[in-house]
Amino acid sequence: MKVSVQILIGMTLIVLTACSTQEIKQDAQPIPAVDKAPAMAPGSSPMSGQNPPLTLAKDDKTLNLMRIMDGGACKNDYQGAKGIFLIYADPADVERIRHEQGTKIFGDFENKIQLFATEALQKAINETNLGEDPFSLGADEAQEKLAKQLFNNFRSSVADAVKLFKQETTLTLDIVPFAPSFIFYQQGCEATHLEPEI
Repeated sequence: MKVSVQILIGMTLIVLTACSTQEIKQDAQPIPAVDKAPAMAPGSSPMSGQNPPLTLAKDDKTLNLMRIMDGGACKNDYQGAKGIFLIYADPADVERIRHEQGTKIFGDFENKIQLFATEALQKAINETNLGEDPFSLGADEAQEKLAKQLFNNFRSSVADAVKLFKQETTLTLDIVPFAPSFIFYQQGCEATHLEPEI
């Protein structure tokens, strides 16, 4: 199954853009969602594997993968990160809202999601220690530690915005970073592209 997405937003030091296509396995298992920081098994990598899960369990509902976004932010001139972020939503809510309010409302939803996800990503990057870890046993371990730290920081940063979005729109959703996609910059941040000033 291929998910095609066209999402683009430019902000100073932050850009979320759409991923063109992404292969997703049909036999993927649901992953649990949390309201605050995620609970991860010790030593496990968040959302590990080549393909993201198609579903996610949250509030006794099964959410479906609806969008895949690229996101990136710089902490300073040297440090930053970019990666893929997954948007899951309740298909029953989507159909109900589509029936009650029409499809145009989802354009407004996308803009709101992009805005608060962008803010949460910048906050998560600012709170993540992107410096080189002298205690890591190699590049793979260092990457995994950074990915876990950014994953946790993003989940904490975005939790309140996701709750508020649900209250305002009645759409149950969740945004989850896909840790295997993360690229970290420590010697020159290329995570974002500045938009030309108008």
